[in-house]
Amino acid sequence: MLGLMQNHPLLISSLIEFAEKHHGDAEVVSRRVEGDIHRYTYKDVATRSRQVANALDRMQLAFGDRVATLAWNGYRHLELYFGVSGTGRVLHTLNPRLHPEQIAWIANHAEDQVMCFDMSFLPIIKAVHSKCSTIKHYIVLCDADKVPADTGIPGLQSYEAWMGAQPSTYTWPIFDENSASSMCYTSGTTGNPKAALYSHRSTILHAMAGAMPDALSMSARDCLLPVVPMFHVNAWGLPYSAAMTGAKLVFPGPAMDGKSIFELIEAEKVNFAAGVPTVWQMMIAHMQSGNLKFSTLKRTVIGGSACPPAMITAFNDLYGVEVLHAWGMTEMSPLGTVCTLKNKHLALSDADKMKIRLKQGRGIFGVDMKIVGDDGKDLPWDGKAYGDLLVKGPWIISDYFKGEGGSPLVDGWFPTGDVATIDADGYMQITDRSKDVIKSGGEWISSIDVENVAMAHPSVAMAACIGMKHPKWDERPIIAVVKKPGMDVSREELLAFYEGKTAKWQIPDDVVFVDSIPLGGTGKMMKTRLREVLKDYKLPSA
Repeated sequence: MLGLMQNHPLLISSLIEFAEKHHGDAEVVSRRVEGDIHRYTYKDVATRSRQVANALDRMQLAFGDRVATLAWNGYRHLELYFGVSGTGRVLHTLNPRLHPEQIAWIANHAEDQVMCFDMSFLPIIKAVHSKCSTIKHYIVLCDADKVPADTGIPGLQSYEAWMGAQPSTYTWPIFDENSASSMCYTSGTTGNPKAALYSHRSTILHAMAGAMPDALSMSARDCLLPVVPMFHVNAWGLPYSAAMTGAKLVFPGPAMDGKSIFELIEAEKVNFAAGVPTVWQMMIAHMQSGNLKFSTLKRTVIGGSACPPAMITAFNDLYGVEVLHAWGMTEMSPLGTVCTLKNKHLALSDADKMKIRLKQGRGIFGVDMKIVGDDGKDLPWDGKAYGDLLVKGPWIISDYFKGEGGSPLVDGWFPTGDVATIDADGYMQITDRSKDVIKSGGEWISSIDVENVAMAHPSVAMAACIGMKHPKWDERPIIAVVKKPGMDVSREELLAFYEGKTAKWQIPDDVVFVDSIPLGGTGKMMKTRLREVLKDYKLPSA
């Protein structure tokens, strides 16, 4: 027997229709590439998204054709989020921090038909357009009078001229909710980048679950600043959840430095922000140098890589900001877990609460997870046993685009590549990436744990732990450290700092001071590149 409920497909166009109807006057504020502040409302987003839809139809793009973006977080990018997917085409957000050769390869693999880009990425477009065989249209996100002459890019036109001449009336088409809506390529796999292809259904369910109180707890009372880029797994789905809840949106544009982010938070009365640890490190450094405080910020979600305990402590103790430690990946849309406390934890001491907050959190509804040993058998949820982390759910990948790399699933579960523990309350903690965990004398050492101790030292700006070959112990950890400006710490002082904070055999054998640690396109430390930089390094005890 089937239920007798109306059957309405879950489509991304419904989000902006809802936002226009119920939150039409809620603001969307953007710092533009031009440097000024632009502000309008969800009603304006809806109107201009319909114009984008009409402009795409006039191009006679086929259903499912890919439309690429190379853009910062801003209002025009948001219009493309809805205008492209709403018409049944596929939004393909490209990461501008990748090498131009890699961008061209990805655009060709995706068979992008249109490229929409911010003016600051014009040099990239100049470098790659002759190598992008499928792209027929180039749209620069600016006013008509701002398009530079003699770019050498055929058919280049301004976004405002392209969509601005179109009517603002449009009837969003109805189609199968399992149709592709957007795609993101991940470089966190072996070989060439592979694409996760999201559906309308998976996107709506992810946005709804992410907005729930035990996840990111989003509402019409929030003013949200997504510092996480819109080209990084669709800004963790936050633009969709914002439209679903009517939250005010504030976009930082290209100004991602600590000073600019802090000033935008204060000027727009942001109470909720989201970003990777490296962004918050810059902002906290700016605040500490000027003895600054927040007036409205109450919580921030931190993901992308493990959040150092010192950062959680600084946000909580110095600035009164709750940190929501979160975890996910491109193949998961990306949200998997968020660290929120349960009722029984509220009476705990601050120290005991901190032990929980350091974990990546509980799986949100829609995400099932387990840990397995080398034999593939399930391990207990006791907070001690650690193994390979596997997940499954309605917004988790089943295959990569074009079947690249074969099926990634193991008996219906997606192997994340992370090593983790899960405690009896369901709180998961990443102990390492499987490729980064260090095996020393038959025992495993978590590089994340080693890094967290170093990051707690007042003179350390950034730290990365890697394993080095050892004739007796197989591998031993070393820690690469970037000092804070104007601060100093010696090798001996930093190694002594580990005493009493970890087991003696887990203390790194050496400290290597470096000017910088290589970061990937999403702000994660690139340990493969760090290993290349230190390929000639020899352990003092080896």
